[in-house]
Amino acid sequence: MTTLALHKPYGMLSRFTPDGSSWRCLGELGLPPDVWPIGRLDADSEGLLLLSSDKGLVDRLLSPKQKAPKTYLVQVERIPDDAALGQLARGVVLDGALTLPARARRIDEPPVGPRDPPIRFRKSVPDCWIELQIVEGKNRQVRRMTAAVGHPTLRLVRWAVGDVTLGDLDPGSWRTVSDAELSFAHRRR
Repeated sequence: MTTLALHKPYGMLSRFTPDGSSWRCLGELGLPPDVWPIGRLDADSEGLLLLSSDKGLVDRLLSPKQKAPKTYLVQVERIPDDAALGQLARGVVLDGALTLPARARRIDEPPVGPRDPPIRFRKSVPDCWIELQIVEGKNRQVRRMTAAVGHPTLRLVRWAVGDVTLGDLDPGSWRTVSDAELSFAHRRR
């Protein structure tokens, strides 16, 4: 069984075949033919996407019962204060339901390199990076959470899923994930 860590570039769908839109798709990266994405990242998000030929692992990590932690590096508008970070950590209401508790903290600019195209820059509005770790996967959850506390997302990079990190992978490149890195997926929650 093969499991890969891919650095999904900005502007690419988390699927192998085109959907009729102008977005690029995973099929152009030359990935092995027998792997499936474990979850997805929107085309306007980037970072770690796991793919595997192990159907059991795919099903396990996609199960809401697994609650695999996903860590995101998020560039947001303005500087969130402790109250905003506390609200993210306690949960925010999305679609009438409170998100599960998360971890949220301000961080220095991470080593993720520039995005192509770059984010919009406004001289009069500062931005800040936060690290947000969640265990759910609701539609556009991170973007909706940061907007709910008054800090719209400018750039979203998934840094880790469980113990697997993006590391120094360049956009469009991948590496094989070790069994040790996947041990989190076999723990009972």
